Amino acid sequence: MGIWTYMTSSNLVHLIDILIIWFLLYKVITFVEGTRALQILFGVGAIVLVKVIAWSLGLVVLSWLMDQIITWAPIALVVIFQQEIRRGLESLGRRLTVRKQHLDNEQARELIKGLDMALQYMSKRRIGALITINGKDTLEEYIKTGIPLDATVTGQLLINIFIPNTPLHDGAVIINNDEVAVAAAYLPLSESTRIPKELGTRHRAAVGISEATDAVTVVVSEETGEISITQRGDLLRNMDQESYLNFFEKQWIEPVQKNRKKLWLQFLLKGGKS
Repeated sequence: MGIWTYMTSSNLVHLIDILIIWFLLYKVITFVEGTRALQILFGVGAIVLVKVIAWSLGLVVLSWLMDQIITWAPIALVVIFQQEIRRGLESLGRRLTVRKQHLDNEQARELIKGLDMALQYMSKRRIGALITINGKDTLEEYIKTGIPLDATVTGQLLINIFIPNTPLHDGAVIINNDEVAVAAAYLPLSESTRIPKELGTRHRAAVGISEATDAVTVVVSEETGEISITQRGDLLRNMDQESYLNFFEKQWIEPVQKNRKKLWLQFLLKGGKS
């Protein structure tokens, strides 16, 4: 009979319940890894452990004190973790929302061409820059903080925006739906402890927007001319021209076979009419 003897419907439900809890705990820990939230979670775990030990040893006063802390802890955690809770809910919402790709291959190539020209120029001259390109998630919340441009993406425009001591150079450029939507926009700063201390506000803003959305953000360091890219909380540093061009192409240019299938589907939906 073996293990199958114990696999009743009731036990199977309990097993599934335990696996879901472990999966959720794993996701929470990986989500807050590298932030102050992880340290606070360990602190909460320590309080629960002390409560269990106090209860098992019959330490009445200590057990009562831990009960009081645990009773009021949820309110404190909501206040302390408000940013993390918001990020988590936004992440869940993104996974439940399906949106179409915002660029076709021709638009993507023009965007990459403009970015390449600007990045090469600014990197060689150590002109600091912060450029965010939208993905499937909306960036309207951050677009509202900038100065509207609604201009075609060109290398010359991006270079002119970030020339030092000009009105628009401080802040981020947001490219939305194949246009330079705004300049001088404010992005959320990351609190991650994994960001090297030598990196400044631009890099923290780039990581911050990548934690909140699926946008791709490009940073040019004013001190070194180094080009970095952030996406989904990851920071890719020391990107040379070949590296970032490959990255952009993988992000925005559909493979030929996939693009043919897409065109064929559109052809069929139109009833076979060209």
